[in-house]
Parts: sequence; structure tokens; C-alpha cells
Amino acid sequence: MKKHNFNAGPCVLPRQAVESAIEAIRDFDGTGIGLLEISHRTPGWERIMAETEQLWRELLNIPEEYAVFFVGGGASTQFFQVPANLLKNKAAYLQTGVWAKKAAKEAKYYGDVEIVASSEDKNYTYIPKDYTIPADADYFHITTNNTIYGTEIHEDIDCPITLVADMSSDIMSRPVDVKKYGMIYGGAQKNVGPAGVTFVIIRKDLLGSSERKLQTMVDYSTHYPEEARNRSMFNTPPVLPIFVMHETLKWVKELGGVEVMYKMNKEKAELLYNEIDRNSMFVGTAVKEDRSLMNVCFVMAPGKEALQDEFFAFAKERGMVGIKGHRSVGGFRASLYNACPKESVEALVACMQEFENLHK
Repeated sequence: MKKHNFNAGPCVLPRQAVESAIEAIRDFDGTGIGLLEISHRTPGWERIMAETEQLWRELLNIPEEYAVFFVGGGASTQFFQVPANLLKNKAAYLQTGVWAKKAAKEAKYYGDVEIVASSEDKNYTYIPKDYTIPADADYFHITTNNTIYGTEIHEDIDCPITLVADMSSDIMSRPVDVKKYGMIYGGAQKNVGPAGVTFVIIRKDLLGSSERKLQTMVDYSTHYPEEARNRSMFNTPPVLPIFVMHETLKWVKELGGVEVMYKMNKEKAELLYNEIDRNSMFVGTAVKEDRSLMNVCFVMAPGKEALQDEFFAFAKERGMVGIKGHRSVGGFRASLYNACPKESVEALVACMQEFENLHK
């Protein structure tokens, strides 16, 4: 039976990226030595690092005045690394979910934090709209997609101060005007690779701009030195996650780039949201205008709650994997990242229709 992977991350990856990684583990670049055993100073690996940075630049049209590098620690490490480097007096945060709240908490160790708006009052089911960004803040931090709650900021906002975005779960899913941001970061384990590597895109004038003395690894300028061959390699990089990222970005490029991904993602999301809205058994949890293209959250319709476990079992029998919602929302969550094929979404829709017919 075919499995349909809707896990929220780590999640489905392009098949060709997985197969390339398996081959590279056996023999990297024709060296006769596997990827997990080579020196990161092997010429072939230095080429992979350079190509990976170039793929990021090409796919997102990243200007030359931005640095692109890869580190460990996940987005959670960036929660404190961002304020360590950028917060001088005060930072502003938009609180749209648990991860945004955690990011703001870490920033408080380095200075004042102003929560300009929050949707916690309705369990993060919407994106706040009418808020004022304080002009005296050093930066404004947003989380563009809220994996747990299924909400997303769909536009690149105009910001009067430095804009910092955690794009862990929607990077490469849609075009982004990088010039509107001072910094974009995220864990790779959604659209651009497996867990274990974090991407950072940052305007070069922000590198080394901190007024505080920083530990070497915390300082962003450490990871983007003048000599290109040493970028992302102050210490040994996570070679396997970066290799899979390299192969995943090649796949995105081969399909036509981020614009094509965006078109495909909108089609998949529309297909599933239309079924949720039509089907008498289910209701969506997020405000419609703020629904995420990446994470579709829904629950049993009022009066149908007792059927939740039955639907889980029903869906599992038909190959649906990873559709259980986060405990703070409950119900179901289908993550439709780039590598999730439309075929899987169609299978989930058919499963929902079949379940409805059984209970008419």
C-alpha cells in the first residue's frame, strides 16, 4: 500500500534527493569514500557548499549585499542568536504562535521586547492585522508560517525598521522579496532538506554589528568570512543535511523554481481546503484569509467529535501518515510541503469523502 506522508517536519523529501544521498553515502563524488566519512576539506565537498549557496541565491534572487550561510542548532538557536547580534535596546515581535512566543522569550535576555500584537487570545487561529511597528525598535521579528496552527503571512510586509523573519516552514514555497528583509532564517526540515542544518540569509551590513562581546560561534560574522571557501565551515558542517539540501534545491530548480512551487502549493491547498469546507464531517480551524498553504489544520465538525479516533484509524488504513494535529489544536493537520505530491492530497480528499459517505 502506498504511504502518503503529511508529517509536519521532518517530512516528505523529493525522492531523487533521497536516492542521491543514499548513493553519496556509499561513494561521494567518485572518491570511493562515503559522504559520512570524507573530510569537509575535500574539493568535491567545497564544491557542494559553493553550489548550495549559489542555488539559494538563484532560486530566491538573493542580492549580492546579503550573506547566505548554514549552521547547526535549528531555528531555536536562532531565537537567541538573532537578539545577541541585532538587539541593542529594544526589539519588536509579532506573536502568532508557540514558536514566535519562544523567540520573543529568548530575546528578553538581551533587552526590552515589545509584543506589537498577538493572536493568542483565539489560540493563534488568525494573523493580527492592525498593529504599529515601533520606529525605535532595532528590528521587527515575524514568523511567516505557523506550523502548529495552520496560519501564514502571505505577503512580504513593508517594514520601517529591520525586518527579521523565521521562515522555517514556508521558505521556497513561494517567491520572496528578500530586499524587504534584514534577515531570514529557518530550520531546513520542511521544504529544503532534513533536520540538522539551519539556513541564514542576512544583509551584510548587519554582520558584526553587535555592540556586545559575543562568543565566537554566536557572532554571525564568524560564519561568513571574506574567504569564500571558509563560509559555513568555521567548524565541521553537518555534511549529510547540507548534501540533501543541495539535492532538494536542484530538484526545485529542475521543476522550474519557486514560482512553479508556489503554483503547485496553491493548487494542493485549494483542493484540500475546498473539501474541508464542503465535507459535513470536518471544519477548518484557521481564519480563511490567513490559512496556511503549508499546514492545513482541521477538526471534526460540531456533533461529530466522537468520530475522531475512527477517522484516524480509517485514514491510516488507507495509507495516510502524519495527519494527527498538534495537541494544542487537536484534530488533524496535513502538511503540504513542496515535495508532497498532489496525488497524496487527492488520496486524502478521497478518504474524507469516503468517510463522509459511510456516516450519511
